[in-house]
Amino acid sequence: MNFDTNLVGSHLRRTKIIATLGPSTDDPAVVEGLILAGANVFRLNMSHGSAADQLKRAALVREVSGRLDREVALLADLQGPKIRVERFEGGSAELLPGGVFTLDADDTETPGNRTRVGVGYKGLPRDVKPGDVLLLDDGMISMTVESVDGGKVHCRVQHGGLLSDRKGLNLKGGGLSVSGLAEHDLPHIELAAQMGVDFLAVSFVSDERDVNQARKLLRKAGSSAALVAKIERIEAVQNLEEICDASDVIMVARGDLGVEIGDEELPGLQKRITRTALKHNRVVATATQMMQSMIENPVPTRAEVLDVANAVIDGTDAVMLSAETAIGKYPVRVIEAMNRICLGAERHFASEGSVTQLNVRFQRIDQAIAMAAMFMATNLSVQAIVALTESGSTAQWLSRVRSSVPIFAFSPTASSRRRMAMYRDVYPVHLDSRSSDTDQVIHDALQKLWRLGSVNAGDRVIVTMGDQTGRSGGTNTLRLIKLDSEGGSESETRLDLG
Repeated sequence: MNFDTNLVGSHLRRTKIIATLGPSTDDPAVVEGLILAGANVFRLNMSHGSAADQLKRAALVREVSGRLDREVALLADLQGPKIRVERFEGGSAELLPGGVFTLDADDTETPGNRTRVGVGYKGLPRDVKPGDVLLLDDGMISMTVESVDGGKVHCRVQHGGLLSDRKGLNLKGGGLSVSGLAEHDLPHIELAAQMGVDFLAVSFVSDERDVNQARKLLRKAGSSAALVAKIERIEAVQNLEEICDASDVIMVARGDLGVEIGDEELPGLQKRITRTALKHNRVVATATQMMQSMIENPVPTRAEVLDVANAVIDGTDAVMLSAETAIGKYPVRVIEAMNRICLGAERHFASEGSVTQLNVRFQRIDQAIAMAAMFMATNLSVQAIVALTESGSTAQWLSRVRSSVPIFAFSPTASSRRRMAMYRDVYPVHLDSRSSDTDQVIHDALQKLWRLGSVNAGDRVIVTMGDQTGRSGGTNTLRLIKLDSEGGSESETRLDLG
């Protein structure tokens, strides 16, 4: 079938791509190139850049995506309580293996040197004990705690190297008692609401309370954005089920997580987090260093290709690029490469749908309709699913089942369409029908796909909808339609749970 790429994104790629904005993407021509290459979601990293920078970037994405008529989402990523060393004289210091080094929570103002540096987290001396291993700069430097004296943590350097200003600090094995929201996150939540973002990512969550607090603050700020829980701490892994229940999206944030648990544990844990998120019917994204070499090089390494492909085959909804697009030399090329890799991996998906969700008792009628639709799609010759949806929840249920059948989600609500831009297998479409007649709305949707060449005469199409248009959460009807020679209904079978 010939799908219009202006409608469905990049060549019916099922897995969505998240690109991080930064200095390399501030040119409108670059943003346009990123969208045309296949970017579905743009990330605003609140750890870098001023409020003015973020507002400008958000407005640029909205302007360019509107001009291109593409459904593109915005994701604001909170900095969270990441523990960092303070600044050094001259910006860095060389730490030698076997040398002594002090992390000073009492004095954060005096510039650091080869033997000490300030640490902003006052609880560090309380959280560590002799024998603990501290990892700095994403594990590039490690040191063992020898003693704690008041606010000073005295260490012995194991693996040295150049330590520069504001690099991160982790405790191997986890156990730092820092909360999931920091004081500096509060104005960023307000800023995210002001920008009208579609997703808000909460960094370093420990449990569901961190997510609930962020959601409360976000709603108070006037935003209905979906909440993304970043799994990057041991504590989050231990509370994964509860965090899934409290969140809308789960992000496998492999940087700090890998530092805490050890690289050897990360591959298996990534797969476990993905499975758990999907079991809870949550959207899942995989992030951090997926195409790291393309910051400097125009092509990825074979290891990076395999890394991205494995995440796709495991069923992730989205793969995320960070520095690769934000500060990299080849932001458009990296999206093009990611697009090719996703398409290649998806060709090896099993065509059969995973219908294990049928083994659970459904709590909602729209979920039951969605699962019935996917059961039919995976056992009958069906060429497309049309979801007429207000909020996008039915499209999300549909996307939880792996299938080769594309899901076209028609919605009149722009915020719903943008949120669906992160759902695997879902292609959001503007519903421009103004009719309250459900038969007419179905006809208009099928005709749009027909004109675009997305369906042909004789195709079977499943349509899910509510018996009352314009009502959120009201999907209660399924229709199996065979198309005639003009894209209309030749025959129809109907299931109504209303």
